[in-house]
Amino acid sequence: MLINADFSLRAEVPAEQRDWVASPQAGVERVMLDRVGGEIARATSIVRYAPDSRFPRHPHPGGEEILVLSGTFSEGDRHYPTGWYMRNPPGTSHAPFSREGTIIFVKLGQMPPSERRTVRIDTQDPTCWQRQGEREVCPLFAADAEQVSLQRLPAGSALLSGPVGGAEVLVLAGSLIEDDGCHESGSWLRLPVGDAPRLMAGPQGVTLYLKTRHLRHVVGA
Repeated sequence: MLINADFSLRAEVPAEQRDWVASPQAGVERVMLDRVGGEIARATSIVRYAPDSRFPRHPHPGGEEILVLSGTFSEGDRHYPTGWYMRNPPGTSHAPFSREGTIIFVKLGQMPPSERRTVRIDTQDPTCWQRQGEREVCPLFAADAEQVSLQRLPAGSALLSGPVGGAEVLVLAGSLIEDDGCHESGSWLRLPVGDAPRLMAGPQGVTLYLKTRHLRHVVGA
């Protein structure tokens, strides 16, 4: 399966165009944002668990990155409500579930085999945020091949100052304004290497997930 699989091109899924499709597991649906492969794939998705739905234990050979967008996501006896960020490195496995239901942003199969760090960050904790100029930043992960953060920008502030080796954005609150339109809360876009469009925080400001530098070594980028 190939969805937005040419990483040399810009890709975009506006919030109002989300297409929920059933997963192999009852009660779990997903919006496929980009994908290369079948059920074992390099994939970026938004996944929705109905209350009391679950997946059986399964491995993630290429690692897994998760941001909880709503509800509570659970692994074993650990429960992660809205705002938690997680990284499970290559070779780990889990049996995820949700008692109350949850929506999560998920990236699968995108970590190098050498990655060994397990990450758990509560982005609702004010101590995780730092002021950087006019914006607030919650650092999530940093390595040579990727930089990941949540960011809050005031109205009219520019997101990018130039090319950043590819970028991926999920708008969490507010909006991003571009010359040809507006990216509302829930919208996802991926910018190829060398691209740096003029993206500005909307009139209410914007809170977003931002990943940069990660597309420089992707085949097809």
